[in-house]
Amino acid sequence: MGSELEISEPLIEESEGKIKEEDSEEGKIPDWQDQITLRGLGVSALLGALFCIITHKLNLTVGIIPSLNVAAGLLGFFLVKSWTSLLTQFGFSVKPFTRQENTVIQTCVVACYGLSFSGGFGSYLIAMNEKTYNLIGPDYPGNRAEDVINPGLWWMMGFLFVVSFLGLFSLVPLRKVMVMDYKLTYPSGTATAMLINSFHTTTGAVLAGKQVKCLGKYLSFSLFWSCFKWFFSGIGDSCGFDNFPTLGLTLFKNTFYFDFSPTYVGCGLICPHIVNCSVLLGAIISWGFLWPFVSQHAGDWYPADLGSNDFKGLYGYKVFIAIALILGDGLYNLIKIVAITVKEISNSRSKETLPIMQELPGSVDSKLLLEQKKRDEIFLKDRIPTWFAGAGYVGLAAISTATMPLIFPPLKWYLVLCSYIMAPAFAFCNSYGTGLTDWSLASTYGKIGLFMFASIVGSNGGVIAGLATCGVMMSIVSTAADLMQDFKTGYLTYSSAKSMFVSQLIGTAMGCILAPLTFWLYWTAFDIGSPDGPYKAPYAVIFREMAILGVEGFSELPKYCLGLSCGFFVAALVINLLKDVTPTKVSKFIPVPMAMAVPFYIGAYFAIDMFVGTVILFVWEQIDLQGSEDFAGAVASGLICGDGIWTIPSAILSIFRINPPICMYFGPTAVSSGT
Repeated sequence: MGSELEISEPLIEESEGKIKEEDSEEGKIPDWQDQITLRGLGVSALLGALFCIITHKLNLTVGIIPSLNVAAGLLGFFLVKSWTSLLTQFGFSVKPFTRQENTVIQTCVVACYGLSFSGGFGSYLIAMNEKTYNLIGPDYPGNRAEDVINPGLWWMMGFLFVVSFLGLFSLVPLRKVMVMDYKLTYPSGTATAMLINSFHTTTGAVLAGKQVKCLGKYLSFSLFWSCFKWFFSGIGDSCGFDNFPTLGLTLFKNTFYFDFSPTYVGCGLICPHIVNCSVLLGAIISWGFLWPFVSQHAGDWYPADLGSNDFKGLYGYKVFIAIALILGDGLYNLIKIVAITVKEISNSRSKETLPIMQELPGSVDSKLLLEQKKRDEIFLKDRIPTWFAGAGYVGLAAISTATMPLIFPPLKWYLVLCSYIMAPAFAFCNSYGTGLTDWSLASTYGKIGLFMFASIVGSNGGVIAGLATCGVMMSIVSTAADLMQDFKTGYLTYSSAKSMFVSQLIGTAMGCILAPLTFWLYWTAFDIGSPDGPYKAPYAVIFREMAILGVEGFSELPKYCLGLSCGFFVAALVINLLKDVTPTKVSKFIPVPMAMAVPFYIGAYFAIDMFVGTVILFVWEQIDLQGSEDFAGAVASGLICGDGIWTIPSAILSIFRINPPICMYFGPTAVSSGT
């Protein structure tokens, strides 16, 4: 799930065969209806709203979203356990909290906050608004005033309701094939299942309690620190700790500084080391060398008197080179995963199982065989009829085909229908690829739809049509992969496939309401999309430019911009190729191009923060490896959640025009003494 770049890495790396079933409830599995409870849905709504807020903040600032699945499972366990313990102390009889209910909560939360990514609030939807149009420039070729649709709470809710459920129905008939027959790994789903299973054992519950305390401690610290920072942030975007020139004023001008953000430090703790280092490398290449070099040619390569956000100047280089890296990385991984998918499926025709399967030999402990058999029986017990899935997809597609042109007039009904005909194939490829690699390419499939339909519609509405189709593709492809991942989690936790599907439906319905509501909080309280503010919404400009490219081509680019962009596009392909052909001991040090691309446009400050997080984790691993494995995720989740919670009172204060009382500003000595 990630805005444009979503990074996930299993925090627990073991094979599913090692999952232990140690609690007394192993023999009694609740019916699928009993796995979905009112208390579970209440907790899901609460956590879904919190994680939507966090995802929006990351979406609108840097566009890197770490996986919050572990935090969802941990907080769900903590809240329900706390509630049941409280009721027990008052003498009430409570229903036991099972791993199945825990799995349903986690599934519901992920489905809910997933829409804050696939809903396009930091990418294709906000790319349609007037501010993004003005930022690119009214005189820019292909950027028409008619291609503007400003955010509205009700139409965004309606849009999500008509597009978000189709992905859930598109691959339901293939759940047995993907989970049981192909035995796809779905690493994050497997790691989440292992985590939930561990909670419901004696030793696991003790560790979970310690993790919750750790999360609460760092959440409190992060919340207090964010509140403390607010008092010094003044009016505007140049005050406070967010503009602290920690590395000196010269580097500060090139955005190299540590801004004391708990969120980005937390992201650095969660994201793999190679991702954090890739982000820093991208910042050094762009803001350390490339942009100063291009700036020296102002007046030759581009007019020197242009504004900082004019696409005919330096800003154009920033955006288009970032786009080139993103597209190069996405295209390579798309071709790679499609090739792997075709190869594995063709191999399965001559074998009973895919090569990635590991059949248990006859000498293996019979307990593992019995556990696998029991999982198979439970997973197949509550069937979801194929006719129901097919009818659901066709019915929802018909409703959406009729509704989408009302929301986006340039997107004609037959174009919507074509996208729904193609989407299941894309959904299968993405779900299969996610099962193999743990890497969802939903945004890449969205860009395919964007370019395709923008070019088909042309200059008369192609920008809006392309962006809207991008939303359709992303929603279907992303939710389908999430559902299959949750089926894997449910399979390993002895949960019913039907309860997984229903909880996904409920979570998606929650997300259709909570994701727009929480976005609206940001939209009304902060200056979203300002290139000089904290909420830059970096992918809004990038997605609108992609749509314009689909319509107009490469006209009016600054001098050498196209050549540099092509060079970085090829570089992204070569880097990925090297990563695949070199030995693991070498490839693990090769950077990730998509992660490198993010600071090209945004700046280097968040790369410093994330690198601080990865250094802390690295040192922690050297000192206490087991402790880092047990508690790094809890520390990171606490830092991210605390900062995210502060967003709510901060937004309320902003709405009521209550400004921070102090502006802490840093400047050169000569300027300071002169004032």
